[in-house]
Amino acid sequence: MAAVLVTRRFRLSLEVVLKTLAVAACYYVAGRMGLLGRLTVEGVIVTPIWPPTGFAVAALLVYGVSVWPGIAVGSFLIITSLTTPQLTTFVTVAGSTVGPLCAYLMLRRVGFRLGISRLRDGLALVFLGGLGAMLISATTGVGLQVVTGGLATGEFWSVWLAWWVGDAMGVLLVTPLLLVLVGATGPLRLRRWKEMLFLTLTALIVLPLAVVGELSLLFLVFPLLIWVALRFQLAGSMLCALFASVLTTFEANRRQGAFLDLSAIEIMTKLQAFNGATALTALLLSAMVAEQRATRRSVQSACEELAEVLEHLAAGETPPELPPGHIAALHPDDGTELALDSRWDTDV
Repeated sequence: MAAVLVTRRFRLSLEVVLKTLAVAACYYVAGRMGLLGRLTVEGVIVTPIWPPTGFAVAALLVYGVSVWPGIAVGSFLIITSLTTPQLTTFVTVAGSTVGPLCAYLMLRRVGFRLGISRLRDGLALVFLGGLGAMLISATTGVGLQVVTGGLATGEFWSVWLAWWVGDAMGVLLVTPLLLVLVGATGPLRLRRWKEMLFLTLTALIVLPLAVVGELSLLFLVFPLLIWVALRFQLAGSMLCALFASVLTTFEANRRQGAFLDLSAIEIMTKLQAFNGATALTALLLSAMVAEQRATRRSVQSACEELAEVLEHLAAGETPPELPPGHIAALHPDDGTELALDSRWDTDV
C-alpha cells in the first residue's frame, strides 16, 4: 500500500513539473510574439497587447495555482532575452507573477466559470482579472523604473498607463480564447460550418479594409463583432477581436491610416481605446448571449419535464421520479403534489 502511495505521489509531482515547464515555455513564446508589436513610450518598451498575462491567467484557471513557477520562469527568460539580468529583474518577475495569481484568486473567489457562460463571468474577467489584477504588474514594473532612475517621475503615468492597458488587453483578448479552446467539445453541424466559413471570409475582407489603409474605417469592425458574437459567442468573437487588434497594432507601428501624424502617446492612447472597445464588445456580448441561451434551454427542459408529469397525472399514473434539484408544488385543482424543476431560477 505504501508503495502505491509513493508511486501516486511521484506521478502527481512529475505531472506538476511537466505542466510547469510547459507553462514556462508557452509563456516565453507568447512573450516573444507580443514583442513583435512593441512600441516605445518615453524611452520604455511597451506592448499594446501582452499575450503572456492572458496565457498566465488561463493556465492558472485550468491547471491550478501549482504552475505559478512556470510563469515566473517564463517571465525571467523573456527579460533575459532583452537585457542582462540584474537584481531588479527579480522584482519585475515577481510583479509579473503576482498579477496573474491575484487575478486567479479573485476570479475563484467570485465563482468564475471557465466557460464564461454568464454575464457576471465576463464582468469578473474584465474588472477583476484584467483591469484590477494587472495594476500590480504595471505598478511594479514602472515604479521600479522610476526608483532605479531609468524613468523620470513626470513620465510615470504615461508609461504606467501603456503598461497597464497592455497587460489588461492580454487578459481580455487571450484568456477567453484559450479557455474556449480548452473547453471546446463536439463537432459543429454542417449548417454551422457553412456559416462559419462565410463569416471567416467576410472577416478576412472587412477587417483589413477597415483597419489597413488611409481610409481608416475602424467603425466597420463593430457590426462584424456583434454578428459573430450573436452566432458563435466567445469562440468566434474573441478570434475576430484578436485579429482586428493585431491588424490595428501593425498599422499603429507603421504610423499609417488612423495613426498618421500622431505622437507616440497619442498612438498608444488611440490604439488601446480601440483594442479595449473591441475586447469589451466581444467578451460581454458573447457572455450575455451564452447566458440567455442557457436560461432558455433550462426553461425549456423544465417545461418538458412538467408536461411529462402532468401527462402521467391525467392518465391516473404515478409520475416518474425527477432528478435531484426539484421542488414540490400543489396542483391548483386537487392539491396533488407536483415536482417542479428548480432550474426555473434563471441565475445559471
